Amino acid sequence: MSTLSKHLDERDILLGLKAASKREVFEAIGQHMQALHGISAESVASALHRREAAGSTALGCGVAIPHARVNELERIRLLYLRLAPALVFDSPDGEPVSDIVALMVPAPATQEHLDVLAHVASLFSEKAFRKALHTCEEPGQVMEVIANWPH
Repeated sequence: MSTLSKHLDERDILLGLKAASKREVFEAIGQHMQALHGISAESVASALHRREAAGSTALGCGVAIPHARVNELERIRLLYLRLAPALVFDSPDGEPVSDIVALMVPAPATQEHLDVLAHVASLFSEKAFRKALHTCEEPGQVMEVIANWPH
């Protein structure tokens, strides 16, 4: 099992999300976390927003990895979102973001969360990986690509 699939549930893959701003993205993540995992939407959205205010989490190449500590969490949670259309996200290359991997970790954070963040950044830096994900039309297909991608 890959590091990514260990922390990503198929129900936490949202394809074709429409959002007009980072705030809307973070609110959608918060609402999803509340509906599926019972974590306060407000605490998730505000934690992600606070982290983003400290500096953009966009990597470039259409990818952002917003991440934050969320006190209510008992374990690391990942969400994969594909935005449609892509959104301006203060990327270092100026490109809009279509792939978002939200990483939420319990407080206090551990070395594991840094390892997951590094793994996600490395994986999404691969053009072939992003291209494979973009061919997926269903969350199950995304999980299959992630699970079978050479690590």
